[in-house]
Amino acid sequence: MNIAERIYETVKTLPEHTAGEVLIFAEGLKARQIEEEQMHREKALATLAKYRGRFKADKFNREECYC
Repeated sequence: MNIAERIYETVKTLPEHTAGEVLIFAEGLKARQIEEEQMHREKALATLAKYRGRFKADKFNREECYC
């Protein structure tokens, strides 16, 4: 039995109001996870933006190295 099934088995025996509180809690955890992922993505993009334009993307010719 996986975790989702165990949660379901536990919650289905609870009164409706209490099960609603569990749902609100789970939705809050999900929203927090999405927010943390977004902050991580924005931080990574900010790091990339900091270095934008600093490096030339010239083509590399291996034969010229040996001359």
